[in-house]
Amino acid sequence: MATPHINAADGAFAKTVLMPGDPLRAKFVAETFLDNPQLVTSVRNVLGYTGTYKGVPVSVMASGMGMPSIGIYSYELYKFYGVENIVRIGSAGSYTERLNVMDVVLSSSAYSDSTFAKLQGNCDDHEILPSAELNAIVQKKAEELGIECKLGVVHSSDVFYSDAETWQEIKERTHSDCVEMESFALFHNANMLGKRATCLLTISDSFITHVELSSEDRQNSFTNMMKLALESAIAF
Repeated sequence: MATPHINAADGAFAKTVLMPGDPLRAKFVAETFLDNPQLVTSVRNVLGYTGTYKGVPVSVMASGMGMPSIGIYSYELYKFYGVENIVRIGSAGSYTERLNVMDVVLSSSAYSDSTFAKLQGNCDDHEILPSAELNAIVQKKAEELGIECKLGVVHSSDVFYSDAETWQEIKERTHSDCVEMESFALFHNANMLGKRATCLLTISDSFITHVELSSEDRQNSFTNMMKLALESAIAF
């Protein structure tokens, strides 16, 4: 059934969906890595595709930016389209010297000051966990593929530009290793609906070294993360 935000037919999505923020990254992943990718939804140009990877059905759909956006799309995928697993594949800014630009990070938890979980499900938690099962599979696949995958606490922020705190103060208060804007809402939706979610990130910029990737690099160059996500997806 179509929803207000997804116009795919019933059964259009695989049980596992990879979810980048950028619609063009979703298009790139589908056309580069999937066999016979089919565009299954395009409402508001938030593109979603389904194809196969090594013979296994896999979907890729954009989430947009921020928790309200991924909150809508992940909820509808879980609730109305029978999706069981969502892997966010995104970019993050590093708060620590141990995470450098182009490093692949697997979220061990997501911390946020957002009211998303409170308003959606009366959840007062500020730190929400991903699926332990999915994380274990991702870590096993990373070892098999020889891809270094570092665990890290992710800070999911509601704002990109903040005048309230410095990044050093946020790091100290939240005990986070990197920052993005979506994982907390995704993990909450998965937990509320009895589904599974995890998050793989590539460090695109560092608050420590001030090195940052271009928008084109962020769209097209995260090959290790994408390969790890796809190999994990067919093992779920």
